Amino acid sequence: MTRRIPARAEEMLRGAGYEVTVSTKDGVLTSDELKLALAEKQYDAVASLLTDAIDADMITGMPESVKIIANYAVGFNNIDVSKAHERGIVVTNTPEVLTSTVAEHTVALILTLASRIAEGDRFIREGKFVGWDPLLLLGTDIKGKTLGLIGAGRIGFEVANILHRGFDMRVIYCDMKENEALKSSCNAGFYSMHEDVLKEADIVSIHVPLLPTTHHLINAERLAIMKKTALLVNTSRGPVVDEAALAQALKNGVIRGAALDVFEFEPKVTQELLEIPNVVVNPHLASATEETRTKMAEMVATNIIETLEGRTAPNIVA
Repeated sequence: MTRRIPARAEEMLRGAGYEVTVSTKDGVLTSDELKLALAEKQYDAVASLLTDAIDADMITGMPESVKIIANYAVGFNNIDVSKAHERGIVVTNTPEVLTSTVAEHTVALILTLASRIAEGDRFIREGKFVGWDPLLLLGTDIKGKTLGLIGAGRIGFEVANILHRGFDMRVIYCDMKENEALKSSCNAGFYSMHEDVLKEADIVSIHVPLLPTTHHLINAERLAIMKKTALLVNTSRGPVVDEAALAQALKNGVIRGAALDVFEFEPKVTQELLEIPNVVVNPHLASATEETRTKMAEMVATNIIETLEGRTAPNIVA
């Protein structure tokens, strides 16, 4: 294990008779550190995190005994999957288990941003609150407004349901194809072009994987066509948003605010964003509940056990 995760994974693996080695470093292993760690024993399985860059070179250097790389995440853009398959190594992830948790967190960020809760918290902590003021930190209502989804997979679908049913929000979305379930559930409007969603939405919520086609999907040009009153929320992958362009757009009043749970150069955050009051930043916490992180650990262990015992892991990445 490249890093300690909830204890349930170790319990399951040791209970199945496997020896488990966990990195003792407090933090992310560098590429060199990971290479050295993998060379220490003839490992049968590697439990990785999204912060581990398991590229072709790393996979080539793994012991021949490795049969599975079990990623403790839904995403797997940190792994060269094709190279792993070339070597006959199974790659797995932990899908679906965090859908509701991430959706709830996304909605929490939207409400925090719209109601300026984070700004209010800082206002009091900085000793600026001297009494009620009818014009102090005025936010914006979301009831009846338009939610624009960039990506309408499981998490986007759940976010839409919460906001449509709970706040009577109109839902529009852009994806590779129409989502009939989303149309049925929320009467959602489908657009084939991102620009059409960005022009109409009061709140834009991003739910796409990180691919070459989604890198800087939200850039200066696309920010410029959004409403001046629009709010942008990203709980997908940091590099989907051009942070420098976002900082300039916020400074210049191109859009009203942004909430980010992920960052382009994570864990580094573009300094300009931290200096802008109408930006809510979160240290990649969207799936961070005890229940969900424990379920993810169980899935990692199950994927490993099933593979090493000659059965098909339930969450193989094709």
